[in-house]
Amino acid sequence: MAARGLVHGPLGAKSLHLCVDMQRLFGPGYPWAVPWMEKVQPAIEALCAHRPSRTLFTRFIPAERAGEGHGSWARYYHRWARATLEEIGADAVRLVPALERFVPPAQQLDKTTYSPWTEGRLDRWLAAAEVDAIVITGGETDVCVLATALGAIDRGYRVVLVADALCSSSDQTHDALMELYLTRFSEQIEVATTDDVLEHWR
Repeated sequence: MAARGLVHGPLGAKSLHLCVDMQRLFGPGYPWAVPWMEKVQPAIEALCAHRPSRTLFTRFIPAERAGEGHGSWARYYHRWARATLEEIGADAVRLVPALERFVPPAQQLDKTTYSPWTEGRLDRWLAAAEVDAIVITGGETDVCVLATALGAIDRGYRVVLVADALCSSSDQTHDALMELYLTRFSEQIEVATTDDVLEHWR
């Protein structure tokens, strides 16, 4: 489904670009490689360059070794032992080089679950920065982006998803989630293009 643009008007000075998990461990050669992450990277770079000081990157930090984690996460890391820090090394959690160069002034927030909201640090950071709108990019559309968007909705933020700056390892579920965002959350999620955001975030 096509992006509908910024239906609630231009973005203001209190907006934030929240880029989800654009890390090396989702790139080529890693167990969780997202095939078209590199395709959306230029759009994300453009948004970062537009407002580097209003950009926050989340980073997903896997368990140290197989079987670590609470409850079902322990089972998850038995299944994905190849993606633990013991196997992939600490450098894998770094942002991709093209985006890492924006830090600072952009900032980073590490998390150990799909959602960046569970530990409360993001809430405190957004309150201190007086954020009222969140522009979301990154991956994956149907996992960590979903968790990020739903948490932002619950907290009443204006949520803008940048359609050409989102990626997933599954085309089918990416498409299904984009339809979900546009239909089931039509009052709470705007789906725009990078050009829309760049033009209307002054």
